[in-house]
Amino acid sequence: MNGTIIRPWAAIRKTKAFKDVARALWEANPVSKQILGICSALAVTVQMSTAIVMSIALTFVVAFSNLAISSMRRVIPRNIRIIAEVAVIATLVIVADEVLKAFMYDISKQLSVFVGLIITNCIVLGRAEGYALTNPPFRSFMDGIANGIGYSSILIGVAFFRELLGSGKLLGFQVVPDAVYELGYVDNGLMVLAPGAFIIIGLFVWLENTLLDRE
Repeated sequence: MNGTIIRPWAAIRKTKAFKDVARALWEANPVSKQILGICSALAVTVQMSTAIVMSIALTFVVAFSNLAISSMRRVIPRNIRIIAEVAVIATLVIVADEVLKAFMYDISKQLSVFVGLIITNCIVLGRAEGYALTNPPFRSFMDGIANGIGYSSILIGVAFFRELLGSGKLLGFQVVPDAVYELGYVDNGLMVLAPGAFIIIGLFVWLENTLLDRE
């Protein structure tokens, strides 16, 4: 039984699609390795709820923009490819923004303009230009999913520590007991400011580089 499971898994690990996904998640993480998407990592990570919604929105946009652009790659003229890419990305961003306003209005207000600014996010346009234009649709879609998850892992990780240390909460729920505050514990005000996000991102970058150097 184990042999029948291990053999297919070993075969999957050797495929280019699997290697592309693994690389986007770890070796070439868009935030911690390529240092992209930092603005949103600073702006929307004070609370985990906004970080999660932003992560889902960006993953949706990058995955489906990759899929659409890869599907049209043979018919898009090279001299207007950037215009075509931006048009596809902008359409998906508008869809994501309208869905958030319809079903998650309060969080949409907290995210403010940052969902709209996904249009200018270097991760989205970079994957469209650097990957989707030269690879088939399925691999491009998986590349978008992988980069979205890589981005999300850093964003949610930063939000976890910022919300926990900055307000003693997670997803809006109090997790630091009142008894701890009575003993003199004080929330770290630095964590709710942009420098706090910079510090945590820097620690993530250091940790990832350290672990990669040991492999």
